[in-house]
Amino acid sequence: MPLDHFANSTVDGVTTFENRYWINATYYEPGGPVFIFDSGEQDAAPLVPYYLQEYHGLSATMRLAKRYNGFAILWEHRFYGDSLPFPINENTTAQQWQFLTTEQALEDVVFFADSFSKNSSSASEFLMSSASVNSTASINFHSLPLHPSVTPWVWLGGSYPGVRGALLRQRNPETIFAAWASSAPVHAQVDMWAYYAAAQRSLTTNCSADWVAVTSYVDNVLRGTNATLIEDLKFDLLKARLSGPGGNTSGADGLTKQQANKTSDVDAASILMDPLNFYQYYGFVDSILPFCNLLETKNFTAAPAENGIVSISGVEDALQAFLAALAELDYDSIPGSADDPVADMSWMRQYCSEYGFYQRGDPDNPLSIETSFQSLELFQQQCNEAFSDHLPTWPQVGNINKYGGWDMQPSNIMFANGEFDPWRTMGLASIESNAPQRKPSVIVPGCDVPSNATTFFGITYDNMVHVSDMRVLLIPDSNHTDFKTIGFYSPVSQAPFYTGLGLFQLALDEWLPCFAAKSARV
Repeated sequence: MPLDHFANSTVDGVTTFENRYWINATYYEPGGPVFIFDSGEQDAAPLVPYYLQEYHGLSATMRLAKRYNGFAILWEHRFYGDSLPFPINENTTAQQWQFLTTEQALEDVVFFADSFSKNSSSASEFLMSSASVNSTASINFHSLPLHPSVTPWVWLGGSYPGVRGALLRQRNPETIFAAWASSAPVHAQVDMWAYYAAAQRSLTTNCSADWVAVTSYVDNVLRGTNATLIEDLKFDLLKARLSGPGGNTSGADGLTKQQANKTSDVDAASILMDPLNFYQYYGFVDSILPFCNLLETKNFTAAPAENGIVSISGVEDALQAFLAALAELDYDSIPGSADDPVADMSWMRQYCSEYGFYQRGDPDNPLSIETSFQSLELFQQQCNEAFSDHLPTWPQVGNINKYGGWDMQPSNIMFANGEFDPWRTMGLASIESNAPQRKPSVIVPGCDVPSNATTFFGITYDNMVHVSDMRVLLIPDSNHTDFKTIGFYSPVSQAPFYTGLGLFQLALDEWLPCFAAKSARV
C-alpha cells in the first residue's frame, strides 16, 4: 500500500507498507458481489473467527456472501493491527503521524479495490480449482474479475467503520456501490456533550435524580475551600472504586488520605462515571440497571423511593448509597482486557486531529450526570500532551463534515442505529436539539436515488445500543460476551441482527440488478 496516495512521499525510507486483509471465498461464484467488512480502529485479527468464519454464531458479511454468491473480505485500517507503516508508540514522529488521516485511509480502500482484475480470464480457473481446498491456495485472487467497475462492492461497518462506508459512498461511488452503516456518527463535532445525554435519557427517574444530585454535590465540594472535606471525599471515591462486593475493602487497604488527596479533581469526580463504562454496548438493562438497583435500594436493604434517595434523606445519604453501589458492582474484576496500546494511540491521534467527539457534560444542563470537570479544554490539553507540537488548535472536523455530516443525502446506504446508543447523537438519526431531526424510513429507495433533507433509508432499533446488528452469537462465548473484549458489537439481543439483515437484503434485491444493468450498458 502506498504510504502517501497524494504526493508519493517517502518518510524514514518508507514508501509503501503491507496492509493486512483476509478473505473467505467459500460461497463465491463469478459475478457475485464483494462484501467488505471494515474492522476500523482496532487489530482486525480477533474478528476473523466471528465475521469471516462465523464461529459460535452468524455474521452479516457471510450471510450476505452466501445469499448472493459473494466474495467476503475483512479489511484492516492503516496504523492498526499489523498494518503499520511505522512502529506506533510514544516515539512516533509528527512526520510519521501525518499519514494517519481520513483521506489516506479512504484512499487505501480505493487503491485496494482497483488492484483487482476487470477481466474474467481466471474465473473459470477458480471454479475448476475451488473443489479442492488446497488448490485454491495457489489462486491469485487479485486476478479474479472483482474490480468495482465489473463487480459491485458492498461495505459493512459499525461505528467508525460505518462512518467510513458512508464517506466512501459519497466520495467514491464508483468504488463502493452500497453500504450498511451501523451506529455511524457521520457528523464530526468537537463538543460531544450529547454522549452522556443519551445514557441519561435511559435512566429511571429515581436513579437519574440521585446521580444528578451526587454529581453536583461532588463537583461543588471539589471546587470549594474546605480542604478536609475535599480530602475525605477523594478518599471515599477512590476507596469505593478499589473495593469489592460483600463489603470487601481489601483492595483499598494501602490507600491513605494523603495519597487520595493527590488525585486530581477531574480524576476523582470521574469515578462517578464508572457505571457508564460499558453502557454503549450493553445499554441500560445490562450495564446500568444493576448499579441503579444497588443504589436505590441501598444494597437491597431498603425500598426504592420514586424520586430517589435525595428526595427522602438528602444528598449526603444518596452519596453514601452511590459509593456502596460502586463498590458492590466491582466493574474492575470483570475478566479480560481490551487495551491495545497501538489502537489506543492511533485512535487518539484520529480524534485529536479530525473527529473531536470530546465527551463532556451538557454545558446548558445543570442536571447533567457527568462531572463539570470534564471540559473541552481538558480534552484538548490531553491531546496536546500526547502529540506535542504537531496538532491543530482544535480537531479539523471539516475534513469529515465536507461529505455532508448530518445533512448528507447519499444513495444506496442503510443507516441503522440503536435507540439509546450514545453515538446515535452524531448520526443521521440524531434527536439532539442542534441536529436536523431527520427520520429513518424502512421504505427501500430506488437504486442510486439519494435521500432527502428530512428522511433517510434506515432503521432505529428499539431499546438497543451500539452496533447491535453486525453479527449474532448463538453459542455462549466467553471471549466475546464479557465487558472488556466485546469489540464493535452489542450482545444484548439477537433481534437486531435478523431485522437489519432482512432489511438490507430487501435493499440489495432492489439495488444489485441496477448494477448489472449499468454494467451491461457499459
